[in-house]
Amino acid sequence: MTDRSQVQIRRLMPADAGLYREIRLEALQQAPEAFGSTFEHERSQSLEQFEEVLAQADVFGAFRETDLLGMAGYRTQAGPKRAHKGFLWGMYVRASARGTGVARPLVEAVLDHARKHVELVQLTVVAENETARRLYRSCGFVPYGHEIRALKQSGRYYDEVLMAVALDPRN
Repeated sequence: MTDRSQVQIRRLMPADAGLYREIRLEALQQAPEAFGSTFEHERSQSLEQFEEVLAQADVFGAFRETDLLGMAGYRTQAGPKRAHKGFLWGMYVRASARGTGVARPLVEAVLDHARKHVELVQLTVVAENETARRLYRSCGFVPYGHEIRALKQSGRYYDEVLMAVALDPRN
């Protein structure tokens, strides 16, 4: 079991591209229904392309020593009418670290970062993933919509629950 105090959360930098590529491809293989991209598409990308993602995006990693246990991404929405909203994306925790207190600090790191930029953070989660939905609810997210057939993987459709949390603008 992972001791939560031993887990360090930090933003991934371009130098972490190898670790990020490895966990991202694992996520796409292990939970293909949970992501908009595919393993086949991203495995063909070069390490330099993963470096570019990390140079341009806010991706946080949960580490125990040098082991990357989980990841979560953040982006501010584009355009002047949407710039008050952010989006949590790409959340994944390795199977060996699930249930050990890694996921919540990742979400909290995204929310702490987002408070400096936006008033609201949104996410989508596969409707069947009750564990993730419970985590997000415990972090203050509330459902505000349901998209039917949001993703299609291997001939099967997956609905997504749309969730959001309003951030306290005083923080």
